Formats: sequence, C-alpha cells, structure tokens
Amino acid sequence: MENKQLKVIVIGAGGRGQTYTNIMHKVPEKFKVVGVAEPIDDRRDYIKEKHEIEDKNCFTTWEDILAVPRFADIAIISTMDRMHTEPAIKAMELGYDLLLEKPAAPTPEECALINQRAKELGRKVMVCHVLRYTPFFKTLKKLINDGVLGEIVNIEHIEGVGNEHQSHSFVRGNWGNSERSSFMLLQKCCHDIDILQWLLNKSCEKIQSFGSTMHFKKENAPEGSPERCIDGCPASENCPYNAMKLYYDAKGNHWFRGAATEKPAGKDTDCEVLKALRETQYGKCVYKCDNDVVDHQTVNMQFEGGTLISMTMSAFAMGGRRIRIMGTKGDLVADMKKPAKEAFEFYDFATNEKKCLDIDYSNVGDSILGGHGGGDDGIIIDLYKYIMGEIDASEVSEIEISTKNHMIVFAAEDSRLNSSVVEVKNYIDKYVK
Repeated sequence: MENKQLKVIVIGAGGRGQTYTNIMHKVPEKFKVVGVAEPIDDRRDYIKEKHEIEDKNCFTTWEDILAVPRFADIAIISTMDRMHTEPAIKAMELGYDLLLEKPAAPTPEECALINQRAKELGRKVMVCHVLRYTPFFKTLKKLINDGVLGEIVNIEHIEGVGNEHQSHSFVRGNWGNSERSSFMLLQKCCHDIDILQWLLNKSCEKIQSFGSTMHFKKENAPEGSPERCIDGCPASENCPYNAMKLYYDAKGNHWFRGAATEKPAGKDTDCEVLKALRETQYGKCVYKCDNDVVDHQTVNMQFEGGTLISMTMSAFAMGGRRIRIMGTKGDLVADMKKPAKEAFEFYDFATNEKKCLDIDYSNVGDSILGGHGGGDDGIIIDLYKYIMGEIDASEVSEIEISTKNHMIVFAAEDSRLNSSVVEVKNYIDKYVK
C-alpha cells in the first residue's frame, strides 16, 4: 500500500504531546503535524517551530482549535487528565480520529461516554497504553500465545515507580493531587492493568486492593525543615528529595527541570529553575506538599478460569517493571530493565533447567531501551497502520477494550476505599453499553 501522509493536530503540548509529535517528525512520509493548541507559550512555540506550523493553526486553547473546521486527520489529546473528555468528544464530532493519552478520562462515566460517542460516530480512537507496543511485552505475549508456559496459573507484577519519580510527578508535580488529576492507580497503573488483561486475553472477575500514603506526608518531614528546600534545610545533605539537588544541580535532568519551568526539554535555564523552586510546588519540601495520592498499593485480581494476578505499585523502588508468570509448563521471571539477553529467565518443568531465553527483538520493533521501553515509538507505528486500515481494532489499544480495562481500575479503587471485594462485571455492565 502506498504511504499517505496523515495530518495531525496536538491538543496539549506538554511532555507527552512533545514525545508523540517528535516521533512523528522522524517519519514525515507518514505524519505531518499541522496544528497545535497549548496555553503555555514556550511549549506551543516549540511545536510550531519544530513542525513549521502556520500561525493561523496555532491556538491557545482546545476550544479555539476545535472552533474551526477540521483541517487534519488525527487529533492527539494530551491535556491533563481532567481535560480529556470535552476536547475528545468535540474533535470526534468534527471528524477527527484520536490518539488519546491515558487515562482516557478520570471517571467511569466519562470513559464510557467517550467510548459511546466513538462508536456512534464511527471514529477510530487509540488510547496510549504504550506498554503493549514494547518489545518486552510483545515478547511475553508471544511466549504465552505459543504455549511455552502452558496454562497461566499466577502472575506477580511489580510497577516500581521509583522514589524520585514519585516525588517529582506524584507528590510535587501535576499528578500528586487527585482533585487536580486522578487517583494514582488510574493515572500510573492503567498501563499495567491493561497489559495484564491483554497478556491473558481473559476477563477480570473479582478484585481487591489495599494502599495508602505511607511516607510522603507532613509527620515525616525532617525536624526544622523549611517549607522550601532552597531556604536551607538541616537534612539537605542526606535527603534524597532535596529539590536543589534534583532540579538545580542535576543540569542534565531536563525531564525534571522542564516540568518545573514549563519549558521544552533542554530549553530551561538555571535562573528559571531557581525561580520555579521559589514559586512553585517543585521547590517545596516533599513532605509538605498538597499530595493525596497513594505511594504504595497492591491489587489482587481473579480472572476467568481461575488465574490469579497480584500487582504491586510502589514508590520505594529503583524504578522499572518486573513480572513473574507461573504456568503449568514452567516459571518465567522477566525484568524490563535488564538487557535483552538476560531479561527473560525461564525454568522449564519438563527438563528441570533454568535458562535465559535468547529472545530476538528484531521482529517486534525498537530496542528494550528508550521511551517506555520502545512503546512510544511502537504506538505511533501502529497508529498509522490502524488509521490506514492495515491492522484492525483487535490489534491495538482501541477505546472499547481500553474502557473495559479502565473499569477494572475503577473497581480496584472502589475496593481500596471501601475495604471490599468488587465484582468487575458490575462496573462494566453499569457503564459500558
């Protein structure tokens, strides 16, 4: 099939919007970014300049860009969590297909509404569950489908958020307060819930969850600590969350510095970082912020056929995902942070041998390294194939299955808050029509 260049607008030009459009910029025969809506000038200008967008197609708000007739094929919705629903629905009504950042929406009602409108309007909507598109998880999926492990009995999955990542994004940052964004399991681990259901290709029946904010709270602040690290703290030398070290001293950490200064990656200056540490929450003592999301959580799931899954999300880890899959033919331990040759360790019941599987990544895309383990590139590749009709909805993270997997997450949070075991089917039957 001859390549067609798909035109794209991006609504929300923060980290995720920049990531997806940067990847598109590398394949101009497939994508051309032609419009942007972003209230922060520097971020909007970055997209405008990189993609040579005309002034008339640069807007401050999603309302403005969607007030004009459709002028592209795809809209990327990468605004904050609570700003997904209205632009997503308006864009679909104008005729855009969507690449929708996860979580799709912050409530079960809104997720279901986006899904329903997509069906009514006949729009193609992919949700950014990028883990599905990583070589790591594609390999796990193939091993399961090929029967290497036999029937899957148990899975233990760990999402090691990382202590610094937690402090930056989920304490000081945009996702620390559920009223501003959404609860932790939804914003961080709808990735993981989706991937677990996708690996099994079965329905989750029951769910139970526990979790709390154990460490990042006021009573754990060092004695004599000021509100802001920049004002001098008696514990600064040994504190892993000293904002001066994480943001000012770490000159190459453009992820942290860019978020604090609201600048595109690499465009921040020391003066702008210091200003952010004096004026924004990024400079506050990590124990004195307005965060309310959990810093550790477990989720126990029962899937059809009796398969049991335990998922642990914790801030108190080096960072990275690890998974153990126990089947009737063997026991597989996989670590996303290890090199490909060491990432999959398999104990074979038939031979009583333990070995590292020699996995060939060449047939599943990018290397194990890179954005979300190669998943950011992978989802853009499959977005093109999906829009062009080269693959169908069953092969991507499309809105209907994503909505059902979001319901697993909402059911888990219901369980955590109410100390109960929740029937997932009740959520799906209530919201997904």
